[in-house]
Amino acid sequence: MTDTAPEIRKGRKFDQVLQGARTVFLRDGFEGASVDDIAREAGVSKATLYSYFPDKRLLFMEVAKTECARQAEEAVQTINMNAPAADVMATIGHHILRISLSDFGRQMYRISVAESDRFPELGRQFYASGPQLIRERVGYYLRHGVAQGQFRIDDFDMAADQFAALCKSDLHNRMVCGLHDGYSDEDMSRSVRAAVAMFMAMYGVKG
Repeated sequence: MTDTAPEIRKGRKFDQVLQGARTVFLRDGFEGASVDDIAREAGVSKATLYSYFPDKRLLFMEVAKTECARQAEEAVQTINMNAPAADVMATIGHHILRISLSDFGRQMYRISVAESDRFPELGRQFYASGPQLIRERVGYYLRHGVAQGQFRIDDFDMAADQFAALCKSDLHNRMVCGLHDGYSDEDMSRSVRAAVAMFMAMYGVKG
């Protein structure tokens, strides 16, 4: 695949194909997911599937992009931009963890890392639809917070990346390495509380 992905043609069964592909990719991985299985799961013919996605990598990238965008939009809708900064950061932190530690987030991360050497564009596209999207959404709020006098930040990208990493602590690494199948709400809350405390100590404006 070249660096420029072909334009995707959409039709009335487009969402149906994406849902079927999502199910199969999560169940079988990228390499194990066959076009026959995806078409069967989606309830469409192989010809219909190929008419939308002539390349399996393109289909995988679209599944990842669509799901990440959906989850990010849901997160944005729950955030009160005018709430105290620490409360907003805690809400954002919980969303970051829920997305990263979900079955979808874990499997898509593993697949993208495993296939990125052979298909660099796949890794780049997943990064753009996942970590980069989180950076942009967190950065948007941080700029709002600076304008409101709640933060003092010079490098918004760095601050957003740091916050996401603080929230994940070691939870994400342990999950993708297969050491944990899941975490309790308290596990995640503990990590988020520590992340918010450290972030506010570094960037928060006291008083």
